[in-house]
Parts: sequence; C-alpha cells; structure tokens
Amino acid sequence: MGLFDKLKAGLKKTGDAISERVNNVFSVFVKVDEELFENLEEALIMADLGMETSVELIDELRSRVRKNHITDGNEVKRELKSVIADALCEIDSEMKLETSPSVVLVIGVNGVGKTTSIGKMATYYKSQGKNVLLAAADTFRAAAIDQLDIWADRAGVDIIKHQEGSDPAAVVFDACNAAKARGADVLICDTAGRLHNKKNLMAELEKINRVISRELPEASRENLLVLDATTGQNAVSQAKLFSEVSDITGIVLTKLDGTAKGGIVISIAKEQRIPVKFIGVGEGVDDLQVFDAESFAKALFDEE
Repeated sequence: MGLFDKLKAGLKKTGDAISERVNNVFSVFVKVDEELFENLEEALIMADLGMETSVELIDELRSRVRKNHITDGNEVKRELKSVIADALCEIDSEMKLETSPSVVLVIGVNGVGKTTSIGKMATYYKSQGKNVLLAAADTFRAAAIDQLDIWADRAGVDIIKHQEGSDPAAVVFDACNAAKARGADVLICDTAGRLHNKKNLMAELEKINRVISRELPEASRENLLVLDATTGQNAVSQAKLFSEVSDITGIVLTKLDGTAKGGIVISIAKEQRIPVKFIGVGEGVDDLQVFDAESFAKALFDEE
C-alpha cells in the first residue's frame, strides 16, 4: 500500500464523519441561503472541528459563495472542500532541520504515543540517510527509558540514557555532546509532560532549553508536541496549555486511524496557528507520516 493509500485508509473514519454530516445537510437544504450555512456550521462542529474553527470556515464559505454568485448546492460543497484545504495549507508544516546536528525536543502527556512517535521518527530519519541520536530525558515515568531503548535498537540508532530519576537536563547535556562527537544529524530528545504541575514542567523545559542553547547554539530547533487524535477537542486544549509553557513549533498527531475526530487537525491549524508536522495513521513503524496539507485534504474527502 502506497503512502497516500495508507493516509486515505487512516483518515476514513474522520472523512466519513465529516462527509456524512455535510451530505446530510445538502440532502435536506436545496436552497443556498443562511439556513444552509447555519446547518453546515453545526455539521462541522459535530464533526469535532470546534466552534471557533467551524464559524471561521463557514464565514469564509459564505463570503466566497456571495462573491462568486454560487447558487448550486454541489458547487457550495466543492467550495467548502476548497475552504478546508486552504485552511490546512495556510501554515508551513515542513520540519526545519538545516544543521548537523539539529535538535528535536518532544513533549506530551503520558499515553498519547510520545515514545512510540519518537521511535518511528528515528526510523524515518534513519531511512533518509540521517545519523540519528536519541536522548532518554523522560526520566520520571516508569519504563520510559527502557521503552525508548527498545525503539533505538529497533531503529538501529544510538541512545543516551541515565538511570531512572536522573536530572533530565543532565541527560540532554550528555546527548548534545555525544551528538557533536559522533557527527549526528538529528538529536531527538524525549521529555516528561506533566501538565498537572505546569510550574515544574516549565522549569524543567527551561533548564533543558538552556542546556541545548549553550551546548548547540547554532543548531536548528523543533519543539514538537505529541497529541492523541482520539481525544478530540481535549487535544486542542492540551495544545493551548503546552503553548503556555513552551515554544511549540509543531504537532505530532497520533492515532488518526482509530478516530472520527481527525478534524482537530484543522482546528489546531486555525486556532493555535501551530503546524502539524507528523501524523500517525496506523500501528506500523512506517505509519508515522510527514504531514502534507494537500494530500490530507484529498484523503479526507476520498479523492485521488
């Protein structure tokens, strides 16, 4: 199965949820009027795009319909697809890893698939011919270090680790120096994500960031937040909260294949202005895909 076919299969539940609700509206309302727009807005909200995003999208749709004097329902539906696709393409989702080494700092609460995503990311960059190094700086969660160690072995990359309970910044310090010494292209750092205590989390992330800035001052940086798509609008709330304690440059959205709530990709892009960098559309090691807005929009609406 090709990458696009995997993407389309992974987004089937989300695509069905959106298209079913939208199609139901068009099957009832044949006249292009305000009532149609109000019901389309409600359909998008029910498809987990969120209130703010749904209102903005329908406002844009309303504007385009009036500007282009569209009176046919099928044309309105096509225009809605275009509005959603354009919303996804507004933000540059390309990873900025221009230096060797570049640093990717990964955060996220327990259970979202953070460590697994790091392992798959390492596999992806290794397949691109990159020399990848992992840093096991989530030192407080039981078995987090062991789990990342297994992924490092599976991906065929090196890992820097300390004992459980060690200072995360000390792990990152050693990893930065190892990255320089071993000629690593990409250093991916796992970190803890304890939202219930934002003050401690902020202090820990600030300390880690200081270490990276001191040891690798010229390195390209990405701070990625891992979110579980199955949690819907709660994931959007997490993006807001983590943005308050760290400069988030991108989102890794996992478990899209297991949910009808993938519309939060649009919600995150519109409301948080944070680009989605990777999406998880399956359990396989190669099912973490680099996010491409145009392909996502086509797959969402089951188009080639």
